[in-house]
Amino acid sequence: MQVPKANLRLSLKNVLFTTDFTSASVAALPYVTALAGWYGAKIVVVHCVEPEPVLSMPMEPMPQDMDFNWRNAKIKMGEFLRSRPLEGTAHETLVLQGDLWPVLEDVIRRHEIDLIVLGTHGREGIKKLVMGSSAEQIFRRAACPVLTVGPKAIHPSVRFENWKHILFATDFSAGSLGALPYALSLAEENQAALTLLHMISLVPMQREQFVIEAARKRLELLVPLEAAAWCNPEFVVQLGFPTDGILRVAEERGADLIVMGVHTPRSPRASVHLPWAIAHEVVSRSHCPVLTVRG
Repeated sequence: MQVPKANLRLSLKNVLFTTDFTSASVAALPYVTALAGWYGAKIVVVHCVEPEPVLSMPMEPMPQDMDFNWRNAKIKMGEFLRSRPLEGTAHETLVLQGDLWPVLEDVIRRHEIDLIVLGTHGREGIKKLVMGSSAEQIFRRAACPVLTVGPKAIHPSVRFENWKHILFATDFSAGSLGALPYALSLAEENQAALTLLHMISLVPMQREQFVIEAARKRLELLVPLEAAAWCNPEFVVQLGFPTDGILRVAEERGADLIVMGVHTPRSPRASVHLPWAIAHEVVSRSHCPVLTVRG
């Protein structure tokens, strides 16, 4: 297992904030401005409008000047800007038409996006199964990190320098370990405490202690020796279901941020219709924002 370099630093030049103008998006806005302000990054605000088909010709999109949703989106973006939420920060706003992911993928490429920030309604169970999750579609397909603010996140003081405890959850797969450099970088940036967590779902009772100790040693090997001086690492191995364990430890440690890797689904739409996906469940139930990095 390769130990990451401690000098890998997070650098943000362009941050994408995708909004649907609902309360879920509003909750994520302070995180956008806090991160952009700290790193001196430009904010690209995007609202995506799905084209309204012409009834007589279902496959032909309606002209924009006749599309009520398009005109309404332009009005809402104007109202958003009049409230001056991004004052003092370099920014650009875009109202674009098309299916969500192809639109965002193009914006990410053209604007060289380093981080996506979004809010989510956190659909679970049958609602997610039927309607899918826009947030999960984004964080499982974006090549850059995604910071998702869920519906249960508490926002006492949304300032980047107040992120003093970071929880990194891993199952030791290559996909999950891809997020580790970001956890280390953010911990170093803020001189924050870093908890590394591994959850073990099922293990024979007679081998329980052996498996826990082996996992703990693997966690210790993930932190470079020079990093221990500034991130005060804690290594936690517990038995139980991953989602419940991650949320419990985050709550007990008062985590300000959860960092975890996510796997790319084999089918582009598969993950957004799985109600039991771990990353989505953590985002939906977490009391702090979650930074996901696609493996």
